[in-house]
Amino acid sequence: MPQRNSPYVQPIKRRALIALGANAAAPQGSPAQSLRAAMAQVAALGSAVRESRLWRSPAFPAGIGPDFVNAVMVLETERDADDLLAELHRVEAAFGRERQTRWGPRSLDLDLLALDDLVLPDLAAWSLWRDLTPEAQARETPDRLILPHPRLQDRGFVLAPLAEVAPDWRHPVTGFDVTQMRDALPTAALDGVEPLD
Repeated sequence: MPQRNSPYVQPIKRRALIALGANAAAPQGSPAQSLRAAMAQVAALGSAVRESRLWRSPAFPAGIGPDFVNAVMVLETERDADDLLAELHRVEAAFGRERQTRWGPRSLDLDLLALDDLVLPDLAAWSLWRDLTPEAQARETPDRLILPHPRLQDRGFVLAPLAEVAPDWRHPVTGFDVTQMRDALPTAALDGVEPLD
């Protein structure tokens, strides 16, 4: 039987979906400049990289600050979910991200949306976080990684760019693909979400 580090054992590659957003200046420049610079660093975490255009979207929740610049990337990676998240946090820190205020202005926000069809830590925990009231969402932060992102299906600023790079990705819990999720959004969820370039 081949050993784990044997040349005969092929590493498992998974498709990672990563959302990027910023609405505050960083050492790298404006939110758009920061996203472009961050995309280069995120691309180094995998292969077969696809990048959406940059999109503009109103700050969420309304009134927390200037409009966001958003994008989504898809890449293949051999990293596990926790390792990939740690690398994304490292990139955020290099762009001056400080986690002080829930839903506050951000110099860079990187969200691991999904890793193939993994549901982490389990369906019960995922369902709990998906079903939180908006008030609880503003107060509570999970102490572990929840995949897929429990509210990706509700966010136009995620689904619009995601539809450019992974329209066929299917949610492992609901079974809907990205295009179906985007098209099912209420009109208000896509108001003001538009390509920047």
